[in-house]
Amino acid sequence: MLLLAVVSTATYGQTLTLVSWGGSYSRSVDSAWLQPFREETGIEVQLDDYNGGLARIRAQVETGNVFWDVVDMTTSDAVRACDEGLLEFIRIEDLPVAPDGTSASEDYPSGLRSDCAGAGLIFSTIVAYNDEQFPAEKPTTLEDFFDLKKFPGRRGMRREPVANLEFALMADGVPIGKVYETLSTDQGVARAFAKLDTIKDQIVFWEAGAQPPQMLADREVVMTTAYNGRIFNAQILENQPLTIIWDGQIQETSGLAIVLGTPRLKTASQLVNFISRSEIMAEISRFISYSPMRTSANPLVSTHLETGIDMAPHMPADERNMGRVLNNDWLWWADHRDEMNERFFVWLSR
Repeated sequence: MLLLAVVSTATYGQTLTLVSWGGSYSRSVDSAWLQPFREETGIEVQLDDYNGGLARIRAQVETGNVFWDVVDMTTSDAVRACDEGLLEFIRIEDLPVAPDGTSASEDYPSGLRSDCAGAGLIFSTIVAYNDEQFPAEKPTTLEDFFDLKKFPGRRGMRREPVANLEFALMADGVPIGKVYETLSTDQGVARAFAKLDTIKDQIVFWEAGAQPPQMLADREVVMTTAYNGRIFNAQILENQPLTIIWDGQIQETSGLAIVLGTPRLKTASQLVNFISRSEIMAEISRFISYSPMRTSANPLVSTHLETGIDMAPHMPADERNMGRVLNNDWLWWADHRDEMNERFFVWLSR
């Protein structure tokens, strides 16, 4: 059991490595979370980047050469890694209480976190386009992403099955509530890949979250799937003429996990504890449009620090963006990720 520690003079001056998703998101993490942590504790935190997955974590744990301390993970990956014994267990009862004294176990929405992750954000995978490439009629629905006749041009998609299979089924007419039920059958998986086949020769695949807004800005693609916060930063900070299609957005959660066997366990636990505070967790929304997971943190979301704009309309869970929304079933992905990865890369190779 991991007991989250309080700040200690014994850890002052130590250095941690936090692995995150790079680009504008990592810069937001540094400004919102790591700078205040450094100031309060004197512990230096270095940022490293990755593109998700468990391979590098698994290799470190299995060899006993653990050099990553805290990893920013999607909940589905955290569940798989927790089940494999790759992460330290984090009891929700040990996380900080809310400002009004509500316990963390009552403050986190039910079923949104792993037993091996603290802190936590809600983000969405969406479709976005460059407005200048559509001077007349604009795409407005997920179906438009798959309509090469009405909206010709190359599409960007992440080089993995998560979200792509769900987008394909929704665009093919599968109701929100039936998506994972459909994906649980061979016929449903075949249906998803058949839909992807309709645009396959026009797909440009991306791997890092920073790529989609750049692909749109460079006009390498006319539309792409992307993380909503990356598009927001390109819109607001770089004045890129990008538009988000919220229809069919897939909401997902993430959290901070501690790699099993880190020799810096105490300081790693301090970092997770610190970022799990409601007021600290909410700070991320001043830099990028991702929502804090804790209920008590949401009322603390205010304005963008640099521009002063109201952040609410840019949040995935804002009522204006909640028309057709699929909640990522991270338990389904934890059970089916390896199988779907294999089938996806076989499909890519054909």
